[in-house]
Amino acid sequence: MGKRLQTVAAMACMKSLLMIFNFVFWISGIAILAIGIWMEVELYKYMEISTEFSGTAPYVLIGTGALIILIGSLACCCTVKGQSVLLYVYGGFLAIILVMELGAGISIFAYRSKLTAGFDTGLNQSLINYRSDSAVKSADIDAIQRALHCCGNHRYIDWLEINPPVPQSCCKAESCDTSIEDEIYRLGCYDKVIDFLNANIGIVAGAAIGIGFFPLLGVVLSCCLASTINKAKYEQMA
Repeated sequence: MGKRLQTVAAMACMKSLLMIFNFVFWISGIAILAIGIWMEVELYKYMEISTEFSGTAPYVLIGTGALIILIGSLACCCTVKGQSVLLYVYGGFLAIILVMELGAGISIFAYRSKLTAGFDTGLNQSLINYRSDSAVKSADIDAIQRALHCCGNHRYIDWLEINPPVPQSCCKAESCDTSIEDEIYRLGCYDKVIDFLNANIGIVAGAAIGIGFFPLLGVVLSCCLASTINKAKYEQMA
């Protein structure tokens, strides 16, 4: 009887821990989903300038976050019902998510290097096509120059050499005479864009890898709870 009580107490403790894990895991899914959406909405205009741009990275995070939210919601039912088979299946799903998140973080780090390599060519091409390209891409260049307080690729003179005159988005004020150096940003956008992306994509990749190890705790808890439930059933039958 004493062993049975110990098993029941251990099972109750692990159920409580797994429920807490499920809640935190569900919150982490929302965080990953939000990071993916932020990458798609906020970083997109910077990333698409690179000749090595690929739009898949944000969608990997969005998909992973949505999957975590779904599995985290269903996991609460598995934990409450206390069915060992479902708990082992849940542990298997967590192991898959662990691999997905680590893979996403590593691929984003690798993608960052590839992405920055194509920026010099991409920015020059954007300057060449500024007045002949689509209004959307021209607006992206304007947005980048205003947001990062920069002008041209490596310096503002790039505009004069590639596609004069210097656009109004280089102005320090809302509008100015772009032929006057003191009224425009003189630093180029290349270094600023690279620094901005390295900082932000580094955070995204680090978060993905950091959160990626979290499901390992869930794998251990779910398998331990399933094993304890099977042990309790065996002790009842004994």
